[in-house]
Amino acid sequence: MQPDTPWTGRLWLGHDYGLIHGMSGRTAPHSHYAHQLILAPDRPMTVLVEDTPVTTSRLLIASQTRHAILEAPDPVFTLYAEPLRFEAWALRDALFDIELSLTALDRAMSQCPRRTLNDPRIERALATVDASLSSKVAASAVAEAAHLSMSQLQRLFVSQVGLPVRRLVLWRRLRLAIAAILAGRAVTDAAHAAGFADSAHFSRSLKKLFGVTARQALQHIELRLLD
Repeated sequence: MQPDTPWTGRLWLGHDYGLIHGMSGRTAPHSHYAHQLILAPDRPMTVLVEDTPVTTSRLLIASQTRHAILEAPDPVFTLYAEPLRFEAWALRDALFDIELSLTALDRAMSQCPRRTLNDPRIERALATVDASLSSKVAASAVAEAAHLSMSQLQRLFVSQVGLPVRRLVLWRRLRLAIAAILAGRAVTDAAHAAGFADSAHFSRSLKKLFGVTARQALQHIELRLLD
């Protein structure tokens, strides 16, 4: 399988997780915010995890773990889940041994326990981020909405969300742009609507976080938006 092999299949995209079933092309080494679970119902796949090749039919890649898909000879099921809402162990318990279909995986995700954010300051900050994605997200405005200083905001995000404000904004913009492109919008329009400077900025961000280009990852995927 060549590095530029396009990904094909179906993507079911929810608010805090996404499910893909199809052929997975090779990727460059990368890391991203989401937990990633790969389930191979037929032949095992081979993934480079922190410079160690792993050949298996079930693999959970925790948030921010550097990895690369080396070989996936058959269609696989892949889950991306936001660590803000899901613990890695909960995904393993809910999905490792169930029937492999998009319907069954979606049902299991709807029943999977979600993390509770007990800090209203984080909730206010996240709401401000989501409301501002199409334009410039000012960290000062996010801090003000959460009634925090800038330094307090950054510490709170790193400790409770798992990454700085700027990287969370990038992650959520990517999700917004990907959904728009798969729904039929032109790449440039989707990138602008999600707050990227241009399509090149979007493409660079996608390659950095997922190890693939927009052409490789998005041209041959069918989208279903979940409620």
